[in-house]
Amino acid sequence: MDRLVREQQTHMEVTVAKDDTDRIEREIEIARARLATTLDELAVRADPQRIADDTKAIVVAKFNEPKVKYTLIGAGALVAGLVLIKIFRR
Repeated sequence: MDRLVREQQTHMEVTVAKDDTDRIEREIEIARARLATTLDELAVRADPQRIADDTKAIVVAKFNEPKVKYTLIGAGALVAGLVLIKIFRR
């Protein structure tokens, strides 16, 4: 009788261990898939060409704002005027 009980306990322990192993393997696969997705996202975000294109788009959008655009035109005209005055005063 003790032998039968021990065999059943051993069988249950093996079954539990197998279930734990399967669960751990599933968790590892899920973690691996998440990691792969994260690495793909980082690769896209860190692409130098993409960063340059995004930065260029932001700068162009900023320069196209009327407040910035007209301020720069005014500053450029002022500098050009000062340079012309300096040239012709000689």
